[in-house]
Amino acid sequence: MAKPPTTANRSGPTAATRPVAGCDTYATGAGGATGNGVRDTRVMNRSITGGSGAVPVRRAVARDAKRLTRLVRGSRAYEGQYAAMVGGYRVGPDYIEAHRVFAATEGHDGPVIGFYSLVLTPPELDLMFVADRAQGRGIGRLLVAHMRSQARAAGLDRVRVVSHPPAEGFYRSVGAVPTGTAPATPPAVVWDRPELEFRIPAGVRVPIGTE
Repeated sequence: MAKPPTTANRSGPTAATRPVAGCDTYATGAGGATGNGVRDTRVMNRSITGGSGAVPVRRAVARDAKRLTRLVRGSRAYEGQYAAMVGGYRVGPDYIEAHRVFAATEGHDGPVIGFYSLVLTPPELDLMFVADRAQGRGIGRLLVAHMRSQARAAGLDRVRVVSHPPAEGFYRSVGAVPTGTAPATPPAVVWDRPELEFRIPAGVRVPIGTE
């Protein structure tokens, strides 16, 4: 599962965000269920247990830039006709510092197995990638649940997604609503892409396993 890159090559901050300490710990199951709740972004150390194992989600930092870039460029979701979109693509330290970029890891000190980027202005899920070797473990659902809690904490009521065409079904399955089509932007993107949005109810705690 991968969400196509749209702004990660841009330089300089476009959102007033600050790194936060610690991480959330989520539980994932074979069916991809995730837990989610309303969190204070100043302290991120809540733990949700159950399922088949806990997966930490932490704030990405500048030194993660190369590993996130490798994850994007190496994604099998962009093989064949989609390869040109990520060829030479870079997730830079400036981008990580400017936006709410979070990474799922294998254990608290392990390698990154997925990440997402939430841009606040205008609200958009700009990047979401899961490592090929971590597919089928519910990491994508975990990251969406985490993103929605971050959006809620930031006071957003909706988050736009321009989906990689093969990923549209995934986004619909986790609650995104179709809103239209983003036209092709040659030469990098030569196909139209589905446009969707997540609607974020204010102050609503999402029951475990429903996102």
